[in-house]
Amino acid sequence: MSYLTLTLALIFVLIPIILSKTLHLDLEKDTIIATVRSIIQLLVVGYVLQFVFASEEFIFIVLMIVLMIGAATQNARKKGASIRGITWKLIITFIFIEILTQAILLGFQITPPTAQYIIPISGMVVGNSMVLAILFLNRFTAEVEARQDETELILSLGGTPKQAIHTPLVTSIKASTIPTIESQKTIGLVQLPGMMSGQIIAGADPVQAVQFQLLVLFLLLTTAIVTSIFLGFLSYPALFNDKMQMMKIRNEK
Repeated sequence: MSYLTLTLALIFVLIPIILSKTLHLDLEKDTIIATVRSIIQLLVVGYVLQFVFASEEFIFIVLMIVLMIGAATQNARKKGASIRGITWKLIITFIFIEILTQAILLGFQITPPTAQYIIPISGMVVGNSMVLAILFLNRFTAEVEARQDETELILSLGGTPKQAIHTPLVTSIKASTIPTIESQKTIGLVQLPGMMSGQIIAGADPVQAVQFQLLVLFLLLTTAIVTSIFLGFLSYPALFNDKMQMMKIRNEK
């Protein structure tokens, strides 16, 4: 793809801007900002990855993963600002899921231990984990607020914090994982995944592309479930004090 054809692809940006302007949706500014940021960020990352892949230095791989986790944490923490210490809880969750997935991939030699594989897969894992964390925190804080009276009643009757928060916690975990599970049910029928489509467009054997895509799908399924459960069990104790009383949710600066 040349820069000319890429420029022509901006037509797909103009369409939502025109529609937003016409229907007074007030989305023009956000659309333009998102477009400019995506262009700058992806071009910079492209040149950085070119350097990292050529060098094959382990320290650069680690730095790229740290950057991913830092950006994901900064974005996701906004949805859980009312939970004490959510920033560190997110960092621990992202590090845990990254170590878990890479340990399986590299330990069983499913993928080679090279930057060309580790960095893109880590990006997919951390990115998906970030989205799941946002979905979970958004639903969890809403459930806790809506069921506060019920939670306090269980505590007053002698229930433990874990028992009191069980329903909001489980409901939030299920709700956050539904999109991942449902999308996998119709994969290949309703949509052709991006990684598979990209490989096919690049000229790869379709069957080989399917095999890599299945690897990613299985990987993201684990990412979704583990992220929601791990973050959930890290988060709920912050809602209670040492006397097992529910605390008022405060906004984290």
